[in-house]
Amino acid sequence: MTGVSDAAPTPRQLLRALFDEAVGAVTAERCMPAGIVGEPVAGRTLIVAIGKAAAAMASVAAGMVRGPVSGLVITRHGHSGPPHLLPPDFEVIEAGHPVPDTASLAAAVRALELVRALGAEDRLLALVSGGGSALFVMPVPGVSLADKQAVTRALLRSGAAIAEINSVRKHLSMVKGGRLAVAAAPARVITLIVSDVPGDDPSFVASGPTVADHTSLETARAIVARYAIPLPAPVVAALGDPANETPPADSPGLAEGEVLIVARARDALQAARLLAEKHGCEVTDLGDDLEGEARHLGAEHARLARRLAAEGKARVILSGGETVVRVTNPKGQGGRNLEYLLGLAIALDGAPAIHAIACDTDGIDGTGDNAGAIVTPNTLARASALGLDARAMLDANLAYPFFEALGDLVVTGPTRTNVNDLRAILIAPEGGRLNRYR
Repeated sequence: MTGVSDAAPTPRQLLRALFDEAVGAVTAERCMPAGIVGEPVAGRTLIVAIGKAAAAMASVAAGMVRGPVSGLVITRHGHSGPPHLLPPDFEVIEAGHPVPDTASLAAAVRALELVRALGAEDRLLALVSGGGSALFVMPVPGVSLADKQAVTRALLRSGAAIAEINSVRKHLSMVKGGRLAVAAAPARVITLIVSDVPGDDPSFVASGPTVADHTSLETARAIVARYAIPLPAPVVAALGDPANETPPADSPGLAEGEVLIVARARDALQAARLLAEKHGCEVTDLGDDLEGEARHLGAEHARLARRLAAEGKARVILSGGETVVRVTNPKGQGGRNLEYLLGLAIALDGAPAIHAIACDTDGIDGTGDNAGAIVTPNTLARASALGLDARAMLDANLAYPFFEALGDLVVTGPTRTNVNDLRAILIAPEGGRLNRYR
């Protein structure tokens, strides 16, 4: 068990332990399939790892591969290095997230160069995790990096779901939507995925660089229209150009490719559930694919928690998925987990015995230095004593300074995995402690 001793925990301790247990269950060390990675290859193996879990996945995989191996690791700034050590000849490129930067472009250029050099007896081992869409970019002809950055910012502010955002991204890219796999042909392509998307559709994780796309340019245009997303003129032209349609599923490199999801939100929720039950809590599992606006989902979950609290039982309400934030304040601070929690706290209005945690399993909520935060029954009272107006701060997208002032941020640093958000609402006996670990 992680994060809690055999002594009966406080609600805050148990909530943090649930999150730590969930993250531990989806690490590369636990999830990489040795049988597939270690399968003999006639030629050589090229590892291209893309995403927030890239360093850990590549480090573990490199130790399993039999025969010649080389690698390129593409991850977020600050997400490589110890404790996941790589072979000395592996290349590492740290790039921008959630908005791509020049390193993101350099990463895509280098990846294409490496995969195009593979032969029929070689293997591309693509290790893909969330965050790759920004870390790995090569705009289609006529679209600049600045255009791509502008589109990314507009998409992230729009309130569109991640699958919708990535549907647009794939049709503006020379490396997403299966194009990296096509470039690797005739080599064998094996893709191992740590999924951070609700529903676990592999084509949406990091915008599916080695997975066939089932969306179209028409899909992308409809999403842009639905959310009234402002686009630079070159992007409008690109989304109308048939040449930017993603390659069909029967293309070389895609038709023969193998795709396996090795870790997902369901695995994290199951680990948290088992720990909660060992502490004597009944568990209500709302699913691993919840979406919608963060603050509204928080309010909805508060109403559910109030109803269940009336039963007088120790209980944990679990959920996963990826909510969205509609940004109205360009200078706002705070990601979707903090907005969920602030919406929850306001709707709970100090209800006794109800505590909650919401964190991103990658260790980063939005663009801040925190994974998420914790809510307690006295969250609003403590905020009021500090002169903080919870409703006004939520309306101004200022959830980060709200929880920072209370000392309730959860800061983990990069976890080197990413199955999206873990939310747990704990209904505990008021003023009491929970059962010892059984």
